[in-house]
Amino acid sequence: MQKKKDNFLEKIVKRDYNNELETIIEQKDYDENARSMLLNILYKIEAAYKDVETVKQDVETKEEYIQNYIDIIQNKCEHIRIIHMREQENQIGENKTFLVDKEQKEIQCYPIERKLLYALSKISKKDRIVKSDYYIIDETLSDLINVGNNINMVEPLRDFNGYSWTTLSREIESIGHNLVYQNLRILLGEKFLLRWINNSEFMLDYFDKLKTELDENYGIEERKKIIKLLSKVSVLLEVKFNKEAKERLIKTKIQVDDKMKRLQDKEKYVEDITIEKNKITKEIKNIDTIINNKDQLEIEYVRRNEELPLDKKIFSMRVLSEIMVKEREKLFEKIDELNKQMNPHYFIEYKKDLEQKYEYLKMIDQDEKRIDKEIETVLLKMQKIFLKCIQKETKEITTKTQMLKLIYQYRYYLLLPFNMENKIMEIEKLKSDIEDTTKIIIKKAQDMKVMQKITKSDDIDYKILKNVFKSRIIKLENAELKLTKEKDIIYLQLFDEKLFENKIEIELKDNFPIKELRFRLNKRVKIFE
Repeated sequence: MQKKKDNFLEKIVKRDYNNELETIIEQKDYDENARSMLLNILYKIEAAYKDVETVKQDVETKEEYIQNYIDIIQNKCEHIRIIHMREQENQIGENKTFLVDKEQKEIQCYPIERKLLYALSKISKKDRIVKSDYYIIDETLSDLINVGNNINMVEPLRDFNGYSWTTLSREIESIGHNLVYQNLRILLGEKFLLRWINNSEFMLDYFDKLKTELDENYGIEERKKIIKLLSKVSVLLEVKFNKEAKERLIKTKIQVDDKMKRLQDKEKYVEDITIEKNKITKEIKNIDTIINNKDQLEIEYVRRNEELPLDKKIFSMRVLSEIMVKEREKLFEKIDELNKQMNPHYFIEYKKDLEQKYEYLKMIDQDEKRIDKEIETVLLKMQKIFLKCIQKETKEITTKTQMLKLIYQYRYYLLLPFNMENKIMEIEKLKSDIEDTTKIIIKKAQDMKVMQKITKSDDIDYKILKNVFKSRIIKLENAELKLTKEKDIIYLQLFDEKLFENKIEIELKDNFPIKELRFRLNKRVKIFE
């Protein structure tokens, strides 16, 4: 009961986040520039976040977002140093704008507010949010989700200013990470992704939960396609942006490649295992001989210590004997593993496992241009499946609230950058899929009396209303349209309470039949009922 009263009081008494943040900052080792930047970020977020909630729909509330921001500063970051590019002691390095040291809870950053906010988001993350059961993608998918969320956290500061919404592709740290994260956010919801990112019970398998959610919402077939592409693009993006990971994965690929070659010749495979077993058996026999012979144990003790540095020397022959017993146990484990590899059933499973690993690894040693091309191909396939999922979701909607939310999310999605030059809606290879999806959404919205019917023709309505999804009017419920005719050309203009957008020519094959209109030309009409 007390908790309900506290929540009620919180709604009545507006929290002074600025004072809360100032109090926390005073206790930290931050320079003056950092303090000023942190407070300025808070001010801008408070001014802009209402529009973020409207445009994106499924996001944290403003209170949740700001509380998370303050919690990161309070609990995850002890030191912030703002560095000017010309400083001689600048150690950030080329092509970087900040450095994060999670262990020391320290950030070094250039005086760029969105980069500082990104660094704060990054310092709050666990490195692994996918269980180690999943080969390679435990690392690559963890990074994909974490980086996507970092970019997502910066968006309110980057794209919203309290009265307008713009998206500058060049300011997004990675368009690929952002697009995949937004795909997942729209399909699964922000809460699911945040629970995954902030999960403290590592026994919970959120990658498995992801599959279950996709199964329930969009079907097994679509889930299989999404997971396959998601895994693949996570590896490709890791290779593109993480040089250390790329070098490590190339070494792994060489090892897997070598193992696969050995499997091609079964006789040679069996012969190699037999040779390896014999070699290990001799090593075990040698260890037994040394352990059971005091003189030989002493010789071994001297030999090993001659090769070891001072801090790693073995203190006694008894300790050496214990070390060699453990070495013997490991050799027996190797023999057990080799015996399993001789088993026909194991051989099939082993080969299948290597092939699955190689599916990821075969991509990594391509040059940068080929990697970029492959990323674009995979992202394109993902968008086609995403649009099918949106179509399915649209058909299952039962309330006006759900319908309006989907319209907002779909509009936001179409305006996402696909690459540095083009938004999703501008990608020629997605044109047909987008057209089909947009028609389904408009028709359903009109049938549910969420959007107005403008004419008596579904085809003409589509050509007019599809432009709503290109508009950056923040509150769509306020949107109005006006049709005008100039020299046999019909133009559309969109308005909201504060602004109007440029005239758009409506694409019609024949002269526009005025009688099809449900409203007069030159009259402003509300788009949403």
